[in-house]
Amino acid sequence: MELFYKVLYPLLLFVNAAMGNWWNMAVSESAGTLNNSIESAPPLRRDSCQRLTFLVDRQKQLCQLSDHIVQVIQSGAEQALEECQHQFRHSRWNCSTVSNSTDIFGGVLKFKSRESAFVHALSSAALAHSVARACSRGELNECSCDGRVRKRTPRHWQWGGCSEDIRYGEMFSRDFVDSKEDKNSDEGLMNLHNNEAGRRAVRSRMQRVCKCHGMSGSCSVRVCWRRLPQLRLVGDALATRYEGASHVKVVDRKRGKNIRKLRPLHLDMKKPNKTDLVYLEDSPDYCEPNDELGILGTRGRTCNRTSIGLDGCRLLCCGRGYQTRIRDHEEKCRCHFVWCCKVHCDVCRSKRDHHVCN
Repeated sequence: MELFYKVLYPLLLFVNAAMGNWWNMAVSESAGTLNNSIESAPPLRRDSCQRLTFLVDRQKQLCQLSDHIVQVIQSGAEQALEECQHQFRHSRWNCSTVSNSTDIFGGVLKFKSRESAFVHALSSAALAHSVARACSRGELNECSCDGRVRKRTPRHWQWGGCSEDIRYGEMFSRDFVDSKEDKNSDEGLMNLHNNEAGRRAVRSRMQRVCKCHGMSGSCSVRVCWRRLPQLRLVGDALATRYEGASHVKVVDRKRGKNIRKLRPLHLDMKKPNKTDLVYLEDSPDYCEPNDELGILGTRGRTCNRTSIGLDGCRLLCCGRGYQTRIRDHEEKCRCHFVWCCKVHCDVCRSKRDHHVCN
Protein backbone atom coordinates (compact mmCIF):
# COMPACT_ATOMS: atom_id res chain seq x y z
CA MET A 1 0.00 0.00 0.00
CA GLU A 2 2.90 2.34 0.75
CA LEU A 3 4.21 1.89 -2.77
CA PHE A 4 0.78 2.52 -4.22
CA TYR A 5 0.39 5.83 -2.44
CA LYS A 6 3.68 6.96 -3.87
CA VAL A 7 1.91 7.39 -7.20
CA LEU A 8 -1.41 8.80 -6.07
CA TYR A 9 -0.71 12.45 -6.63
CA PRO A 10 -0.70 14.38 -9.87
CA LEU A 11 -4.13 14.01 -11.47
CA LEU A 12 -5.85 15.23 -8.34
CA LEU A 13 -5.26 18.59 -9.95
CA PHE A 14 -6.11 17.35 -13.41
CA VAL A 15 -9.77 16.68 -12.67
CA ASN A 16 -10.67 18.62 -9.53
CA ALA A 17 -13.87 20.31 -10.72
CA ALA A 18 -11.85 21.80 -13.54
CA MET A 19 -8.97 20.07 -15.18
CA GLY A 20 -7.07 23.33 -14.91
CA ASN A 21 -4.97 22.99 -11.77
CA TRP A 22 -3.24 19.85 -13.00
CA TRP A 23 -2.79 21.40 -16.42
CA ASN A 24 -1.38 24.50 -14.76
CA MET A 25 1.03 22.18 -13.00
CA ALA A 26 1.89 20.54 -16.30
CA VAL A 27 2.67 23.82 -18.05
CA SER A 28 3.83 25.96 -15.14
CA GLU A 29 7.45 25.55 -16.17
CA SER A 30 6.76 26.66 -19.74
CA ALA A 31 7.45 30.19 -20.85
CA GLY A 32 4.66 29.98 -23.40
CA THR A 33 0.96 30.65 -22.91
CA LEU A 34 -1.99 28.42 -23.65
CA ASN A 35 -4.20 29.19 -26.60
CA ASN A 36 -6.69 27.11 -28.54
CA SER A 37 -3.86 24.76 -29.42
CA ILE A 38 -1.51 22.95 -27.10
CA GLU A 39 2.02 24.10 -26.56
CA SER A 40 4.48 21.46 -25.41
CA ALA A 41 5.56 21.95 -21.84
CA PRO A 42 8.99 20.86 -20.63
CA PRO A 43 9.02 17.79 -18.35
CA LEU A 44 7.99 18.69 -14.81
CA ARG A 45 10.15 17.22 -12.07
CA ARG A 46 9.36 16.58 -8.46
CA ASP A 47 11.72 19.32 -7.27
CA SER A 48 9.34 21.81 -8.93
CA CYS A 49 6.46 20.86 -6.64
CA GLN A 50 7.37 23.19 -3.77
CA ARG A 51 7.15 26.16 -6.13
CA LEU A 52 3.55 25.41 -7.07
CA THR A 53 1.69 27.60 -4.61
CA PHE A 54 -1.75 26.21 -5.45
CA LEU A 55 -0.81 22.80 -4.01
CA VAL A 56 -1.53 21.92 -0.39
CA ASP A 57 1.25 20.43 1.71
CA ARG A 58 0.17 16.82 1.24
CA GLN A 59 -0.06 17.29 -2.51
CA LYS A 60 3.44 18.74 -2.60
CA GLN A 61 4.67 15.81 -0.54
CA LEU A 62 3.18 13.26 -2.90
CA CYS A 63 4.31 15.25 -5.93
CA GLN A 64 7.91 15.03 -4.75
CA LEU A 65 7.99 11.24 -4.52
CA SER A 66 8.53 10.37 -8.20
CA ASP A 67 9.75 12.19 -11.28
CA HIS A 68 8.50 9.40 -13.52
CA ILE A 69 4.84 9.46 -12.44
CA VAL A 70 4.72 13.26 -12.65
CA GLN A 71 5.98 13.12 -16.22
CA VAL A 72 3.60 10.31 -17.19
CA ILE A 73 0.65 12.31 -15.92
CA GLN A 74 1.91 15.48 -17.56
CA SER A 75 1.86 13.60 -20.86
CA GLY A 76 -1.65 12.33 -20.10
CA ALA A 77 -2.85 15.86 -19.38
CA GLU A 78 -1.50 17.11 -22.70
CA GLN A 79 -3.19 14.26 -24.58
CA ALA A 80 -6.51 14.86 -22.80
CA LEU A 81 -6.56 18.55 -23.63
CA GLU A 82 -5.60 17.84 -27.23
CA GLU A 83 -8.40 15.28 -27.49
CA CYS A 84 -10.91 17.65 -25.91
CA GLN A 85 -10.05 20.34 -28.46
CA HIS A 86 -10.31 17.82 -31.30
CA GLN A 87 -13.75 16.60 -30.23
CA PHE A 88 -15.12 20.14 -29.76
CA ARG A 89 -13.39 21.77 -32.73
CA HIS A 90 -16.74 22.34 -34.50
CA SER A 91 -18.78 23.27 -31.43
CA ARG A 92 -19.71 26.68 -30.07
CA TRP A 93 -17.49 25.91 -27.07
CA ASN A 94 -14.37 24.47 -28.63
CA CYS A 95 -12.54 23.56 -25.42
CA SER A 96 -10.68 26.86 -25.67
CA THR A 97 -8.19 27.70 -22.98
CA VAL A 98 -7.58 30.90 -21.04
CA SER A 99 -4.10 32.17 -20.21
CA ASN A 100 -3.16 33.85 -16.92
CA SER A 101 -5.81 31.95 -14.98
CA THR A 102 -5.85 29.29 -12.27
CA ASP A 103 -8.32 27.43 -14.48
CA ILE A 104 -7.40 26.82 -18.10
CA PHE A 105 -11.07 26.75 -19.12
CA GLY A 106 -11.96 29.98 -17.36
CA GLY A 107 -15.22 29.60 -15.44
CA VAL A 108 -16.92 27.24 -17.91
CA LEU A 109 -16.53 24.17 -15.73
CA LYS A 110 -17.98 25.91 -12.69
CA PHE A 111 -21.28 24.96 -14.27
CA LYS A 112 -22.37 21.39 -13.61
CA SER A 113 -23.04 21.08 -17.32
CA ARG A 114 -22.56 18.44 -19.99
CA GLU A 115 -19.24 20.07 -20.94
CA SER A 116 -18.03 19.59 -17.38
CA ALA A 117 -19.27 15.99 -17.54
CA PHE A 118 -17.25 15.36 -20.70
CA VAL A 119 -14.06 16.91 -19.34
CA HIS A 120 -14.23 14.89 -16.13
CA ALA A 121 -14.86 11.65 -18.01
CA LEU A 122 -12.08 12.32 -20.52
CA SER A 123 -9.65 13.35 -17.77
CA SER A 124 -10.29 10.20 -15.78
CA ALA A 125 -10.00 8.07 -18.91
CA ALA A 126 -6.77 9.75 -19.98
CA LEU A 127 -5.18 9.10 -16.60
CA ALA A 128 -6.09 5.41 -16.65
CA HIS A 129 -4.88 5.15 -20.24
CA SER A 130 -1.60 7.03 -19.63
CA VAL A 131 -0.67 5.05 -16.53
CA ALA A 132 -1.51 1.67 -18.07
CA ARG A 133 0.57 2.51 -21.13
CA ALA A 134 3.50 3.59 -18.96
CA CYS A 135 3.26 0.35 -16.98
CA SER A 136 3.62 -1.81 -20.10
CA ARG A 137 6.59 0.27 -21.29
CA GLY A 138 8.42 -0.23 -18.02
CA GLU A 139 8.40 3.47 -17.17
CA LEU A 140 7.01 2.97 -13.66
CA ASN A 141 8.39 0.78 -10.88
CA GLU A 142 4.99 0.18 -9.30
CA CYS A 143 3.51 -1.84 -12.16
CA SER A 144 4.33 -3.71 -15.35
CA CYS A 145 2.40 -5.96 -17.76
CA ASP A 146 -0.92 -7.47 -16.71
CA GLY A 147 -0.11 -10.96 -15.47
CA ARG A 148 -3.68 -11.78 -14.46
CA VAL A 149 -4.85 -12.56 -17.97
CA ARG A 150 -2.36 -15.43 -18.18
CA LYS A 151 -4.32 -17.27 -15.50
CA ARG A 152 -7.14 -17.77 -17.98
CA THR A 153 -7.08 -20.87 -20.17
CA PRO A 154 -8.57 -20.03 -23.57
CA ARG A 155 -9.05 -22.66 -26.28
CA HIS A 156 -7.11 -22.66 -29.55
CA TRP A 157 -4.74 -19.91 -28.46
CA GLN A 158 -2.64 -18.85 -25.48
CA TRP A 159 -1.81 -15.66 -23.66
CA GLY A 160 1.61 -14.15 -24.23
CA GLY A 161 3.35 -10.89 -24.92
CA CYS A 162 2.74 -7.89 -22.68
CA SER A 163 -0.91 -7.20 -21.90
CA GLU A 164 -1.40 -3.58 -20.89
CA ASP A 165 -2.63 -3.37 -17.31
CA ILE A 166 -5.83 -1.35 -17.50
CA ARG A 167 -6.78 -2.61 -14.04
CA TYR A 168 -3.86 -0.79 -12.48
CA GLY A 169 -4.59 2.29 -14.59
CA GLU A 170 -8.21 2.25 -13.40
CA MET A 171 -7.17 1.76 -9.78
CA PHE A 172 -4.77 4.66 -10.03
CA SER A 173 -7.38 6.88 -11.67
CA ARG A 174 -10.18 5.91 -9.29
CA ASP A 175 -8.22 6.33 -6.08
CA PHE A 176 -6.47 9.47 -7.23
CA VAL A 177 -9.11 11.40 -9.13
CA ASP A 178 -12.08 10.43 -7.01
CA SER A 179 -10.33 11.13 -3.72
CA LYS A 180 -10.91 14.87 -4.09
CA GLU A 181 -14.65 14.59 -4.72
CA ASP A 182 -17.21 15.00 -1.94
CA LYS A 183 -19.82 12.31 -2.47
CA ASN A 184 -22.16 14.18 -0.15
CA SER A 185 -22.37 17.15 -2.52
CA ASP A 186 -24.41 17.26 -5.71
CA GLU A 187 -21.38 18.19 -7.80
CA GLY A 188 -19.31 15.44 -6.20
CA LEU A 189 -21.89 12.79 -7.06
CA MET A 190 -22.00 14.00 -10.65
CA ASN A 191 -18.22 14.07 -11.00
CA LEU A 192 -17.78 10.61 -9.48
CA HIS A 193 -20.30 9.16 -11.91
CA ASN A 194 -18.64 10.77 -14.93
CA ASN A 195 -15.15 9.81 -13.77
CA GLU A 196 -16.22 6.17 -13.71
CA ALA A 197 -17.91 6.46 -17.10
CA GLY A 198 -14.62 7.66 -18.55
CA ARG A 199 -12.67 4.74 -17.14
CA ARG A 200 -15.24 2.27 -18.41
CA ALA A 201 -14.94 3.79 -21.89
CA VAL A 202 -11.29 2.71 -21.90
CA ARG A 203 -11.83 -0.73 -20.38
CA SER A 204 -14.67 -1.70 -22.71
CA ARG A 205 -12.49 -0.93 -25.75
CA MET A 206 -9.47 -2.97 -24.79
CA GLN A 207 -8.42 -5.02 -27.80
CA ARG A 208 -7.13 -8.58 -28.07
CA VAL A 209 -4.21 -8.73 -30.47
CA CYS A 210 -2.82 -12.07 -31.68
CA LYS A 211 0.25 -13.26 -33.55
CA CYS A 212 0.62 -16.61 -35.28
CA HIS A 213 3.59 -18.92 -34.76
CA GLY A 214 4.36 -22.13 -36.63
CA MET A 215 6.16 -23.64 -39.57
CA SER A 216 5.44 -22.09 -42.98
CA GLY A 217 2.77 -19.80 -41.59
CA SER A 218 0.70 -22.70 -40.27
CA CYS A 219 -0.38 -20.74 -37.19
CA SER A 220 -0.13 -23.87 -35.07
CA VAL A 221 0.27 -21.60 -32.06
CA ARG A 222 -1.56 -18.32 -31.67
CA VAL A 223 -0.27 -16.01 -28.94
CA CYS A 224 -2.51 -13.12 -27.83
CA TRP A 225 -2.30 -10.14 -25.53
CA ARG A 226 -4.52 -7.21 -24.54
CA ARG A 227 -3.83 -3.75 -25.92
CA LEU A 228 -5.18 -0.33 -25.00
CA PRO A 229 -7.38 1.43 -27.55
CA GLN A 230 -6.20 4.69 -29.07
CA LEU A 231 -7.32 7.63 -26.95
CA ARG A 232 -9.06 8.97 -30.06
CA LEU A 233 -11.47 5.99 -29.96
CA VAL A 234 -12.20 6.73 -26.31
CA GLY A 235 -12.73 10.41 -27.11
CA ASP A 236 -15.11 9.52 -29.94
CA ALA A 237 -17.12 7.30 -27.60
CA LEU A 238 -17.32 9.94 -24.89
CA ALA A 239 -18.32 12.57 -27.47
CA THR A 240 -21.26 10.33 -28.40
CA ARG A 241 -22.12 10.01 -24.72
CA TYR A 242 -21.88 13.79 -24.40
CA GLU A 243 -24.50 14.24 -27.10
CA GLY A 244 -26.84 11.87 -25.26
CA ALA A 245 -25.95 12.96 -21.73
CA SER A 246 -28.69 12.60 -19.12
CA HIS A 247 -30.03 15.60 -17.24
CA VAL A 248 -30.32 14.41 -13.65
CA LYS A 249 -31.13 15.57 -10.15
CA VAL A 250 -30.03 14.38 -6.72
CA VAL A 251 -32.61 12.62 -4.57
CA ASP A 252 -32.35 11.50 -0.95
CA ARG A 253 -33.39 7.97 -0.10
CA LYS A 254 -33.66 7.09 3.58
CA ARG A 255 -33.38 3.38 4.19
CA GLY A 256 -31.74 3.08 7.55
CA LYS A 257 -29.21 5.66 6.47
CA ASN A 258 -29.36 8.63 4.17
CA ILE A 259 -28.44 7.61 0.61
CA ARG A 260 -28.13 10.18 -2.14
CA LYS A 261 -28.64 9.07 -5.72
CA LEU A 262 -28.68 10.58 -9.20
CA ARG A 263 -32.05 10.21 -10.89
CA PRO A 264 -33.45 11.53 -14.21
CA LEU A 265 -34.79 15.07 -13.99
CA HIS A 266 -38.14 13.89 -15.39
CA LEU A 267 -39.87 10.60 -14.76
CA ASP A 268 -40.26 9.82 -18.45
CA MET A 269 -36.48 9.92 -18.99
CA LYS A 270 -34.33 6.78 -19.02
CA LYS A 271 -32.28 6.11 -15.93
CA PRO A 272 -28.60 6.60 -16.83
CA ASN A 273 -26.33 3.59 -16.57
CA LYS A 274 -22.71 3.58 -15.45
CA THR A 275 -21.39 4.34 -18.93
CA ASP A 276 -23.63 7.37 -19.54
CA LEU A 277 -22.57 10.94 -18.86
CA VAL A 278 -24.78 12.97 -16.53
CA TYR A 279 -25.15 16.68 -15.81
CA LEU A 280 -27.10 18.79 -13.29
CA GLU A 281 -27.25 22.21 -14.97
CA ASP A 282 -27.84 23.58 -18.43
CA SER A 283 -24.80 24.91 -20.27
CA PRO A 284 -24.05 28.65 -20.37
CA ASP A 285 -24.45 30.61 -23.59
CA TYR A 286 -21.37 30.10 -25.73
CA CYS A 287 -22.53 32.37 -28.56
CA GLU A 288 -21.38 35.67 -27.06
CA PRO A 289 -18.09 36.50 -25.31
CA ASN A 290 -18.09 36.38 -21.54
CA ASP A 291 -14.83 37.53 -19.97
CA GLU A 292 -15.88 36.44 -16.49
CA LEU A 293 -16.37 32.85 -17.63
CA GLY A 294 -13.60 32.83 -20.18
CA ILE A 295 -16.02 32.24 -23.06
CA LEU A 296 -14.68 33.54 -26.36
CA GLY A 297 -17.97 33.46 -28.29
CA THR A 298 -18.25 32.41 -31.92
CA ARG A 299 -17.66 35.72 -33.70
CA GLY A 300 -14.87 35.32 -36.23
CA ARG A 301 -15.07 31.52 -36.22
CA THR A 302 -14.84 29.74 -39.57
CA CYS A 303 -18.05 27.93 -40.50
CA ASN A 304 -19.17 25.54 -43.22
CA ARG A 305 -21.95 27.09 -45.30
CA THR A 306 -23.19 23.75 -46.68
CA SER A 307 -23.17 21.79 -43.42
CA ILE A 308 -26.28 21.21 -41.33
CA GLY A 309 -24.15 20.04 -38.42
CA LEU A 310 -22.55 21.90 -35.53
CA ASP A 311 -19.93 23.39 -37.84
CA GLY A 312 -22.58 24.82 -40.16
CA CYS A 313 -22.92 28.59 -40.37
CA ARG A 314 -26.52 28.53 -39.17
CA LEU A 315 -25.70 26.82 -35.86
CA LEU A 316 -22.17 27.98 -35.22
CA CYS A 317 -22.98 31.63 -35.89
CA CYS A 318 -25.99 31.54 -33.55
CA GLY A 319 -28.28 33.14 -36.12
CA ARG A 320 -26.12 36.26 -36.54
CA GLY A 321 -25.21 35.41 -40.12
CA TYR A 322 -21.78 35.19 -41.68
CA GLN A 323 -19.46 36.91 -44.12
CA THR A 324 -17.91 35.30 -47.17
CA ARG A 325 -14.32 36.22 -47.90
CA ILE A 326 -12.25 35.15 -50.87
CA ARG A 327 -8.81 33.81 -50.06
CA ASP A 328 -5.93 32.72 -52.24
CA HIS A 329 -5.15 29.04 -51.94
CA GLU A 330 -2.01 27.21 -53.02
CA GLU A 331 -1.52 23.47 -53.36
CA LYS A 332 0.77 21.06 -55.17
CA CYS A 333 -0.56 19.71 -58.46
CA ARG A 334 0.46 17.90 -61.65
CA CYS A 335 3.01 15.84 -59.78
CA HIS A 336 5.18 13.40 -61.69
CA PHE A 337 8.08 11.10 -60.93
CA VAL A 338 11.54 12.11 -62.18
CA TRP A 339 14.16 9.39 -62.58
CA CYS A 340 15.89 8.98 -60.18
CA CYS A 341 14.48 9.59 -57.53
CA LYS A 342 12.37 12.70 -57.16
CA VAL A 343 8.77 13.78 -57.42
CA HIS A 344 8.29 17.11 -59.16
CA CYS A 345 5.11 19.12 -58.61
CA ASP A 346 3.76 22.39 -59.87
CA VAL A 347 2.11 24.91 -57.55
CA CYS A 348 -1.50 25.58 -58.46
CA ARG A 349 -3.21 28.71 -57.22
CA SER A 350 -6.91 29.21 -56.84
CA LYS A 351 -9.40 31.37 -55.00
CA ARG A 352 -11.71 29.84 -52.42
CA ASP A 353 -14.62 31.10 -50.37
CA HIS A 354 -14.02 31.41 -46.66
CA HIS A 355 -17.04 31.85 -44.38
CA VAL A 356 -16.69 33.67 -41.05
CA CYS A 357 -19.35 34.19 -38.38
CA ASN A 358 -20.59 37.74 -37.72
